[in-house]
Order: sequence, then C-alpha cells, then structure tokens
Amino acid sequence: MRTPPSPENRFAKLVEAFFLERLIRQRNSSPQTVAAYRDCFRLLFEFARDHRNKPPDRLVLAFLDHLEKERKNSIRSRNARLAALRSFLRYAVLEERDSLALIQRTLAIPIKRCSRPLMGFLSREEVQAIINAPDASTWTGQRDQVLWATLYNTGARISEALGITVADVVLESSPSIRIHGKGRQDRTVPSWSATAVQIRRWMKRIDASPGKPLFPTATGDSLTRSAITDRLKRATKTAATKCASLAGRKVSPHTVRHATAMHLLQSGVDITLIALWLGHESPATTHIYVKADLKMKEAALKVITHPTLKQVRHRPPDGLLGFLQGL
Repeated sequence: MRTPPSPENRFAKLVEAFFLERLIRQRNSSPQTVAAYRDCFRLLFEFARDHRNKPPDRLVLAFLDHLEKERKNSIRSRNARLAALRSFLRYAVLEERDSLALIQRTLAIPIKRCSRPLMGFLSREEVQAIINAPDASTWTGQRDQVLWATLYNTGARISEALGITVADVVLESSPSIRIHGKGRQDRTVPSWSATAVQIRRWMKRIDASPGKPLFPTATGDSLTRSAITDRLKRATKTAATKCASLAGRKVSPHTVRHATAMHLLQSGVDITLIALWLGHESPATTHIYVKADLKMKEAALKVITHPTLKQVRHRPPDGLLGFLQGL
C-alpha cells in the first residue's frame, strides 16, 4: 500500500504544477512574469521558515506587512506580490478542493488602496545634462551616454532596455529600435538621427553579433536592473554640478520614461500615439501625463475665456467706500 504524500510534498508539487502547467504551458506567460512570480514565492518561503505556526491567511497577512515594514516595499509592490499569490490560489482551489475554505479566507485579503502622488518628470535641459554627465573618454561612460539617450528616445521601461539586443536596432534610412514589451507585446520606436549616430559609434566598441545585448557589461554580459539604477544615480549627481535643478532629485529609469512622455505631449503629439510609443495597453493609462502638465492646463484655461470678452473692473460707489471707511 502506497504511503500518501506529506502535506509539504503535495504543496511542493502544486507549486511546480502552477509554474510549469498554468503559467508556462497554459498561459504562455512571459519570462518577466514567471520571474516576478518566482521572486514572490522565494520571499514568501524565506519568511515562512520563521512563522511556521501561523495559518495560511495569517501568514500571508504577516508576509505583506513584512514587505512594507521590513523590506520597505511600496504599497504597489505589496499589491503586486499579493496578485501573484492570488493567481496561485485560484489555481490551487481547482486542485485541492478539500482546502476550499482555507483558500477562500486567503483570497479574501483585499488589495490595499494607495494614493497616487503627482508624477514628477525632468525638463529637456535636465535630461540633456544627465546624458552628457558620464565621462565619454571611458568605455563605461560611452555606454552610459548611449544608454541614457536610448532610454529617453524610446521611453523604454528598465526591463525593456535590458532586453534590447544588437538585432533590435535598425540604423539604415529610417532608424528604429524594437522594444520587447510587457506581456510579449513588441513595438518599434523610431530613433532620432542623433541617437542613431551614437548607437552606430557604440557598436564599434562591443561585440555586435545579432543576439548580443546592446548595453553589456565590460565582460559582455547583460546589465542588471540595480546596475542601471546605480549608474543613473551617479550620472544625476554629476549632472547636478552643472544643472542646479537636479540637486537632491531622485531620478530613476522610470523618471526618464515619464520625461519622454511629457515632452511628446508638450510637443503636441496625440495621446493615443504616446500610448503606443510607451507600450501602454490602454490610452487611459497615458492620461496621468495630462494631469501632471500644468502648462497645458493653463493653456486650456486661457481658451475658455472668449477672446472678445472685455474684462470689467468692479468699482464700488463712493458712498459705499465712505461708509466702510467710517466704520
């Protein structure tokens, strides 16, 4: 007679099936999605080692609090981890019907509401100062200059920038860069002639084989997210010595993406085209840039007033002024 598998082994098999069957085979999720879910489970399992006696719903709640308080994750990051766990639990409920009540209690944990702060972005002068900041006499400085220029040109997310290969760049009559976006949605973004010239020069300094990363490390490997973020912080600090408005600013790769969108919007580019440029699934996502642009709001306010309307200044009667002065 076969011994039934232990709860630990059953759970391990369930997690494996979720990744291999549900995410990869059935849903054909992108490598980025699989990696994000994997990291969530790794963090949860590390946390669970010290909290073995908690029931699953209490364990997940404690884990979410741990992400915010101990790991200093934002509410958005906390909600992304919860979404990954919910996806797994919806799969688990089909396979483990005996645990339905337990799973439902965990699924009942709500997404945490968070405020949407007004988006910050860089001016054209600030972007140019950051692009010029790296030392162009060094190999890494040249790479960083081309990287910042490409980020600003394409509005690419950091994960998308990491995925750009030599084969994704077209430098002929109509220069362009192919971006591998979220959810396997690729898009092609036109390249400014100045960016194309920089990339052409840069390719002479690297292994320009089609499958190689466009922005490698000195050893030829792909850059990491943390490396790009750190290099950008250094460039911003250097740029602040010549551009005072950058002093004390926290600039991330996503800030550069915001700058691309805002400058396109301010130049009169239609918001639908900007959504395609950035790889947004819906133009509604792109409306955050309209909310943040005070100059466009001021221009709209001026349009509201009819041009032939005369501004009439109110002048109270002299008797009323005298009455008020005598009080």
